[in-house]
Amino acid sequence: MKYRKLALTAIFGLASCRMPGRPAPEARAIRPSEVTDFGVLYAQNCSGCHGVKGEGGLTVGIGSPIYLAIADDATIRRVVEAGRPGTAMPAFAREAGGFLTAAQIEILVHGIRTHWGRVGVFGKDRPPAYASSEPGDPARGHSVFKANCAACHGPDGRGARTIADNSFLALVSDQHLRTVVITGMPHLGMPDWRTHAQPLSDTDVTDLVGWLVTQRTPLSSQLKRAGGSE
Repeated sequence: MKYRKLALTAIFGLASCRMPGRPAPEARAIRPSEVTDFGVLYAQNCSGCHGVKGEGGLTVGIGSPIYLAIADDATIRRVVEAGRPGTAMPAFAREAGGFLTAAQIEILVHGIRTHWGRVGVFGKDRPPAYASSEPGDPARGHSVFKANCAACHGPDGRGARTIADNSFLALVSDQHLRTVVITGMPHLGMPDWRTHAQPLSDTDVTDLVGWLVTQRTPLSSQLKRAGGSE
């Protein structure tokens, strides 16, 4: 009986041990599709361009209270899923060629809102709408630009901080231009819609972007001038 107890003890002891070379269950690598932590997902997929805390980096700060006031969850989700074709913003949804699941995109959308959104931050001030419902007036937009942007960008957008440059305009969408005019880029010293010579109205923003868009030269025209072809 005594020997039987010793044998059983040895067996149970071996069962509780890990075989040499076999990793512990908790050490199993987590697949990319299984990551559910907002901080990890944001750091791996968004922070390089939008800033560590959504404050902005190479592009607009998606954690900016202004951005989150004009862009609803459906808009943010759509941009994350499909990206901005023709720009540096890629599509992240698996269905669009990305690597994130629908659940992970939802975690990002919810996390961005939860971490950085602030309700009522502008009081009675109402920012221009995220998107324009009609095309702008380029002639009037140039006047708005000269009155509010020329100090940094020059009267024709080709000053020390040039913005009416095709190398830049070819990389960004019309919506990006509108978003940046509204939110500003504080980390680069660019004011938002409230802090120009006077607050910009929705029409001001629409017309200003309408003028900027006319400064973008189609690629086909550039190739023809250079003697190339499509």
